[in-house]
Amino acid sequence: MAEKVTSLQVAQLAGVSQSAVSRVFTPGASVSKKTEDKVRKAAAELGYRPNVLARAMVSGKSRIIGLVVGYLENYFYPEALEKLSNALQEQGYHVLIFMASRSAGNIDDVMEEILDYQVDGVVLASVPMSSDIATRCQQAGVPVVLFNRTQDLDGITTVASDNYAGGRKVAEFLLAGEHQRIAYVAGWQGASTQRDREAGFRAALAEGGQNVFAHDVGDFHTENARAAARRMFDVAPGKRPDAVFVANDHMALAVMDVIRFELGLRVPEDVSVIGYDDVPPAGWPAYNLTTIRQRANLMVAETVTALLDHIDTPATAKPRKVAIDGPLIVRTSARLPKGWKPQRTET
Repeated sequence: MAEKVTSLQVAQLAGVSQSAVSRVFTPGASVSKKTEDKVRKAAAELGYRPNVLARAMVSGKSRIIGLVVGYLENYFYPEALEKLSNALQEQGYHVLIFMASRSAGNIDDVMEEILDYQVDGVVLASVPMSSDIATRCQQAGVPVVLFNRTQDLDGITTVASDNYAGGRKVAEFLLAGEHQRIAYVAGWQGASTQRDREAGFRAALAEGGQNVFAHDVGDFHTENARAAARRMFDVAPGKRPDAVFVANDHMALAVMDVIRFELGLRVPEDVSVIGYDDVPPAGWPAYNLTTIRQRANLMVAETVTALLDHIDTPATAKPRKVAIDGPLIVRTSARLPKGWKPQRTET
């Protein structure tokens, strides 16, 4: 086996100092274009690869961000996390993904493992958060940003859609459409997204003189959402909702399938269906789902900016609570109020 090529060998071939080689392979370091070209040419000829872990031990910076994800079934997360990973990589960071269950105890275990990797920062997406995680990360000097979650913890930045306002928009739209029996299929009760969407929805319904006609829980899982739809709609016509807000698109598509193909009801003539997220299948002609759009690009940009602020200027960076307004995307799965028109279907 050939011996590993060293930075000293690259420096000798390029005719530069060993520190110049180090600067070339250190994101953000100052180096002239001429020196960089010579070093990269020499590195390519020798097959040199910098030892990232060794450099991290010397610099105290791993250039690694720990990304914790609870589940990926929802179409929103793979797309959003791809954007997040790409944005962090553009800033010279590597992304290490950890999968975690929905139990807070499991998150604690995962956090211990993440801190062992000496990560520079942590992004928590689609997971719960126990109150002592903030303290442990702060003691370790590791900033944390919650993505698509909110939590009232000191020193923690959160970036999410304005879920409360989104829930209100759905209720106001359904009330304007003169629905009389408006139902709700909830997501996982431990998620702030679920809590805030339902709270806004109920508040606007109450202001319009209505209460939630029927309520069930889908837990943000396809099969649970199907089961909830059967319980809610496989009943006598007078007891059946004429509209349903489903806490995310992932479940709303499953609910639509049960309503149409198992129970033989029409959408929106018999039942109006509205979701939340605006995932790609929501715009497919087979669903054409009216929904609240989560603006993933803005959420990612805010998350990266906040995280890098906390990493680069920890003494002055302030925790922030970012709530990004999400527009109602009007398609054809819900009865239109007078004067409303469906928007062009995006694919």
